[in-house]
Amino acid sequence: MSPETPTSEDLLRDLESHTPMMQQYLQLKAQYPDTLLLYRMGDFYEVFWQDAEKASRMLDITLTQRGQSAGQPVLMAGVPFHALESYLGRLIKMGESVAIAEQVGDVATAKGPVERKVVRVVTPGTLTDSELLSDKSESLLLAVHQGKRARCGLAWLSVTQGRVFLAECTLEELGGWLARIAPSELLYSGGATQRFEQQLQQLRQGGACTCPLAPRPDWQFDSALGERKLLEATGAATLQAWGAQDLAQAHAAAAALLHYAEHTQGRQLTHIHSIQVQRGSELIDLPASTRRNLELVKTLRGEDAPTLFSLLDTCMTGMGSRLLKTWLLEPRRERTEASARLAATQALRGDAASPGPAPWSWLREQLKGVSDVERITARTALRQVRPRELLALARTLQKAELLAQSGQAPEPYLAQIFNQLQPPPECALLLQRAIAEEPAALVRDGGVIAAGFDAELDELRAIQSNCDAFLLDLETREKARTGIPNLRVQFNKVHGFYIEVTSSHADKVPDDYRRRQTLKNAERFITPELKAFEDKALSAQERALAREKWLYEQILDQLQPHVPALTRLAHALAALDVLCTFAERSLTLGWCAPQFAPEPCIEIEAGRHPVVEARLAETSSGAFIANHTRLHANQRMQIITGPNMGGKSTYMRQVALIVLLASIGSHVPAARCRLGPIDAIHTRIGAADDLANAQSTFMLEMVEAAQILHAATPHSLVLMDEIGRGTSTFDGLALASGIATHLHDKTRAFTLFATHYFELTELPATARHAVNMHVSAVENGADIVFLHEIQAGPASRSYGLQVAKLAGMPAAVLHHARHALAALEERAAEDAQQVDLFAPPPAPEMAMGSAVEAALAQINPDQLSPREALDALYQLKRLAPAA
Repeated sequence: MSPETPTSEDLLRDLESHTPMMQQYLQLKAQYPDTLLLYRMGDFYEVFWQDAEKASRMLDITLTQRGQSAGQPVLMAGVPFHALESYLGRLIKMGESVAIAEQVGDVATAKGPVERKVVRVVTPGTLTDSELLSDKSESLLLAVHQGKRARCGLAWLSVTQGRVFLAECTLEELGGWLARIAPSELLYSGGATQRFEQQLQQLRQGGACTCPLAPRPDWQFDSALGERKLLEATGAATLQAWGAQDLAQAHAAAAALLHYAEHTQGRQLTHIHSIQVQRGSELIDLPASTRRNLELVKTLRGEDAPTLFSLLDTCMTGMGSRLLKTWLLEPRRERTEASARLAATQALRGDAASPGPAPWSWLREQLKGVSDVERITARTALRQVRPRELLALARTLQKAELLAQSGQAPEPYLAQIFNQLQPPPECALLLQRAIAEEPAALVRDGGVIAAGFDAELDELRAIQSNCDAFLLDLETREKARTGIPNLRVQFNKVHGFYIEVTSSHADKVPDDYRRRQTLKNAERFITPELKAFEDKALSAQERALAREKWLYEQILDQLQPHVPALTRLAHALAALDVLCTFAERSLTLGWCAPQFAPEPCIEIEAGRHPVVEARLAETSSGAFIANHTRLHANQRMQIITGPNMGGKSTYMRQVALIVLLASIGSHVPAARCRLGPIDAIHTRIGAADDLANAQSTFMLEMVEAAQILHAATPHSLVLMDEIGRGTSTFDGLALASGIATHLHDKTRAFTLFATHYFELTELPATARHAVNMHVSAVENGADIVFLHEIQAGPASRSYGLQVAKLAGMPAAVLHHARHALAALEERAAEDAQQVDLFAPPPAPEMAMGSAVEAALAQINPDQLSPREALDALYQLKRLAPAA
């Protein structure tokens, strides 16, 4: 902002000295001081003063100056009303919030400026416009409450989803929750401690939460208010049905969450009918590093493909894609849901011997063209839905009814889905009767309500449609009456109806013609008869448009009771879409159904990395080499050695992906899979730094490793790739041996430990639950051929020089390296001493020689009287200086 530009507070101090228009603007701006206010003026949305300067920079639009108000030059910038969505999208991507002020008064009757009010506030976390939202991802609003005893309450929702999520966690766990939820906007109390605010900022800078942070008044974070709001939203008398009655900290967060969402939408969220409590103990933990390293929804470069999600997502609807992503990022430890999905998928695959298309194939054909019922329903509840969305909803309800009638599923999970696909009959009938076959994009344009729905509207439309016939008849009669052969009766929006006569026939104009407009070669006239018809026709047009707007509001009123049923139908369509996708992917990619076991185990036969295999198939680069994995109670760790590019990382990642896919109820890329209980997937893979937070590559490596050692349990899967490579050889080897020993002896997690430290291959000799594995390679002279097979035993060598040659290293460098390597190996052989890396360290020695320590050793606290204890304390104090 320029130093000369006044702030809104400055301008408000002398409000009465401003023009009426600016008074109205400033009063609205005062209600939204931290939000860009788009103020509707004719065909533009205008912004003024400091908002204008900000919008000009962000949107690259022209900043102008128009006159003065209260002696201050009025800076302004504007965007066309028809291009609003594109500009909104750009602002939202930059993390801005926008308040939109529309004209709500009648221009014809207004005295002074037309009445305006803010009809909605668009923020990154409360988007509902389909043009601003991605079909495949949710925009989530999250509120965090700093509670007592170092605990936090969390509440989040997607405004289009109709469900509130609640959770509580410790301050240490907050980063993991933020990374998993990935909100688009985060609310926190303005009364939070400075330390808490700093923690949020650090988490934001560290990438755990990259969204805008929005402080809210402390009074909004009220537990009792939050509980009351949740009860009102669900229409329940208690929150026990959702297990949410004892989450006081989460209730406080929910109060601020719902208050903010209602504030931005300008109304209550009547479509929210359910609550879901999430507890860390119920979900398989997927830390941010795991989601990043496994490239679940984003590649390591931040791209959308190729990822596991992009491979899986062949869903026919946006609802299905979003639900698939939710399942993928929120796998549950308990296997009931996964087993139900597997059974449903198997039923949808059908019997290959049966004639006709498989059930999944027919259902996917029906799901083509299905509208986004979830988002349309939310926009209906918020009264923001557009006519064409209602038309799409009506057509989808017809498809849903067909699906519900055809779905005779013996499988219980599928039967439940088909039962929920039955649309509310009154809703479907209303939409079919009310909405025109080709409605206008906006209600204000007219032509939205179907013919035959309202007799009064049909009558008004008939007056307009009869215009052409009346004008032709009038033109014929006037030609005959006046003898003017080229007389024309016409209409335009500026001058209305008129009779046009060329100048050459001006002498034939009757006396009852009244001049309306003079042109270069013609005159335009109006007659009493034509004027009467004009008043009737134009009045009918205005009345018809007003009638349509009123009828549309009535339709929205009648749809409100059907919102819960439409929400359930949307969830059923999404679930059916994902299950059909699971069936299609399993058959197309040749995946098998996993089996769940009660005992700890990960048994995989001929496992493959799904994304790498698909990429190889696309590029015709050959077949993927499958590998087996055996981890069970007596074999919990694999020490994996072998050359770079041999496939160690691919093998480790594929095991983790197979475990994850099985846990969400999907088939897996293997010939056979048997999986025991899993509570987390931890990964430490690759080299990266975090310079913004002053963390080097090695520091970040150690931080992630430490987090794994603290969090992993015997039911966790841990991937450790090249740990200790960021420091000196001896330091790194010592740390790697310590970490491997801790994972084996203390944590006892299922661990895949890839390393180039061949000294670590000695661990299985003393660790009974560890085995050596290696990726095989064949040396052909100075060249190397990678076989990508995981075999038992340690690797014979590293093949680093051969890999360097494949990378294009100059021959002179390779020649020098070979001689240096030979010298180093010869020196190591001469100086070799047997060092036991895995022997338990000696206990720390206690130096007991000091006088103080000797005196302490003589004291038995349980046998001292109070007086003796005081004397002993004085004695120790006297001895302390000498010590």
